[in-house]
Formats: sequence, C-alpha cells, structure tokens
Amino acid sequence: MTEKKRTTIILFSGDYDKAMAAYIIANGAAAYDHEVTIFHTFWGLNALRKEEEVKVNKGFIEKMFAKMMPRGADKMGISKMNFAGFGPKMIKHVMAKHNAMTLPQLIEMAQEQDVKLVACTMTMDLLGLQQEELLEGIEYAGVAAYLADAEEGHVNLFI
Repeated sequence: MTEKKRTTIILFSGDYDKAMAAYIIANGAAAYDHEVTIFHTFWGLNALRKEEEVKVNKGFIEKMFAKMMPRGADKMGISKMNFAGFGPKMIKHVMAKHNAMTLPQLIEMAQEQDVKLVACTMTMDLLGLQQEELLEGIEYAGVAAYLADAEEGHVNLFI
C-alpha cells in the first residue's frame, strides 16, 4: 500500500484570481487522491468570509477592518486590472461565457472533496475576525498546525 500524497497551500492573497488558482490546484490535487490543506492567512481569509453581515461585538479597529475587507469570496478584487471593481465583473462575465466555475463554487467543491480549509487564528485575532463570520465546516489553527501538515507535504505552495 502506498502512502497518500499531501498537498498544502498557504493562501495569503485576497485577490479573486489568485484564490481561484489556489482552489483549482487544491481541487485537482484532491481529485488525484491527495490529502489537501489550504491555510488561509491575512487577506486570504476573505475567501472564507460569509457574504451576509454577522452581528458580533468588535472594537473600533476591528470594525474598520470589517468594513474595508470584502465580505465573501465573490466580492474579492482581482490582482491586475481591477479598475475600481470593473475588472472582476469582466472576468466573471468571461468565466460565465466559458462555463468556468466561480470561486464560491470552487470552495464548495473543495469542501465536498474533504479539502481541509484552515483559518489562521493569529490573523483572525489581528483583523478582528470571529468564527461566526466565516463559513461553516472549516478548521481553526495556527502556523504550527500548518507546518505539521507541510512537513509531510509532497507539494507545498504559497499563493
């Protein structure tokens, strides 16, 4: 019996196109029977935010972060040619024309394939994010947990 391959991805970027790349790779690796972990840190946590506003008790700085960050994967900007939000509309139009999956659909597929989605607890503390504001079915851990997964990884990526 062969050892199952492992793929780990750190999703640091909050850009729609970069998050899509991370999830496309994760879903592909899972389809090839890899154990896959995506560790969401800093702006990558926006991919895990719920779209609807969740009432939680926050301080002033945390409220400011919450207002400035996109709420949910579908609200993230793209890395190039954002053009005040017009760029994401253009790319989503092209994706729909070619029947490409959206980022929220890729996230759902990852969850269906048992990709381990991890939110960085240290970054959550820094940005004032609370578990209630993030998607259901994800895990919460610090960098040590990611490093334990990555140590066994055959493929380790930083996006």
